[in-house]
Amino acid sequence: MKILVIHGPNLNMLGSREVNVYGTLTLDQINKEIENCAEAESLTVEIKQTNSEGEIVDAIQRTSADAVVINPGAYTHYSIAIRDAIASVPVPVVEVHLSNIYAREEFRQHSVTAPACKGQIAGFGAQSYLLGLQAAKGLMK
Repeated sequence: MKILVIHGPNLNMLGSREVNVYGTLTLDQINKEIENCAEAESLTVEIKQTNSEGEIVDAIQRTSADAVVINPGAYTHYSIAIRDAIASVPVPVVEVHLSNIYAREEFRQHSVTAPACKGQIAGFGAQSYLLGLQAAKGLMK
């Protein structure tokens, strides 16, 4: 089983960006944790990070994976294009967030992408991705 993991905008800055919110782990360190978890769960992962909305839409539409785990970053709150791409694919999509978006600024407390997903995991730091992988695996069965 293959899972596409998509990191959205600004996640390439993890480890130095707002460490009080996102922690000190870098994206490379989180990706290593994702790879280790995938191996332990007998999964294959393809990991992509982009700051471009169009590239996220293309990745979702073109995926040959059995499921998608996505952190849309700021696009969570306003990208109808990503929401529509998620709704257009026949594979389960799990939305994840490092921080608890519902405990943050008011504009971050609404996700336009989550209703198109099978579920959402937020607020557990890097563990959100690992929980997302396990949820996606369960949805593929």
